[in-house]
Amino acid sequence: MNDVVQWIVEPLQFGFMQRALLISVVAGLVCAVLSCWVTLIGWSLLGDAVSHAVLPGVVLAYVLSLPFSAGAFLFGTLAVGLIAAVRSTTKLKGDAAIGVVFTGLFALGLVLVSRIPSQVDLNHILFGNVLGVSDSDIIQVLVIAGLVLTVALLKRRDLTLYAFDPTHAHAIGLNPRRIAALLLTMLALTVVVALQAVGVILVTAMLITPGATAFLLTRRFSRMLAVAAALSVFSGVLGTYLSFHVDTSTGGMIVLCQACLFGVVYLAAPGQGLVAEALRRRRRRAARAAAV
Repeated sequence: MNDVVQWIVEPLQFGFMQRALLISVVAGLVCAVLSCWVTLIGWSLLGDAVSHAVLPGVVLAYVLSLPFSAGAFLFGTLAVGLIAAVRSTTKLKGDAAIGVVFTGLFALGLVLVSRIPSQVDLNHILFGNVLGVSDSDIIQVLVIAGLVLTVALLKRRDLTLYAFDPTHAHAIGLNPRRIAALLLTMLALTVVVALQAVGVILVTAMLITPGATAFLLTRRFSRMLAVAAALSVFSGVLGTYLSFHVDTSTGGMIVLCQACLFGVVYLAAPGQGLVAEALRRRRRRAARAAAV
């Protein structure tokens, strides 16, 4: 028992771990909320695109001594605009437009990192630096996260209706394009929040895995939001603790915890898990055999 208490208390003695836990919890909460809508709408690839496309903005922000959130948000919205422009002016399908834009912007970021003299650490950008966040970084994350969560709360019904049935949303007077634009803006801001925790590459996992896991556990959207948030926050706390004790990448450990939870749910979910499905098939075969 004392060992367990020591395991929990020891990291809290360090200020950088307290800040890391705060950022991990906030980023996990915001990403979980957005991941539910991303999962339902089918925007997983778009989330991947936005998260990778912010790299040049982050690099330029560091070089110009600007808040990283400003550069990330600018290039995130630029990526969304370019994808929309390519889709509307060509016959390319959405996934092709997304692939071209996000890989191009990501490559631009890598070129900027390699050519512009600066103190930018590529590993911190790509994989996050949650253990090195400053007080100003925390303030930025809290403000942006508060803004996203407030908008999500106020517009929850509109966003949910758009996710399930855009045609019906339009029929009752909602503007699907405006709702989509609002959700994309929230997505870009959420990427900015999560960058500090897991970096550019792993943001995608935080935007997809919590919602996908919760979807396997429930079909009620309100419950899906709660389950996704709980699982994501738990993964953030557990991953941060494990990274401290095992001395591994914090962002990688957080995402690994999320992936492990998804694996457990995928296998053992009461309604949709593989084990439950195998038991149902066995019962059906037994019932058919008994009837014969």
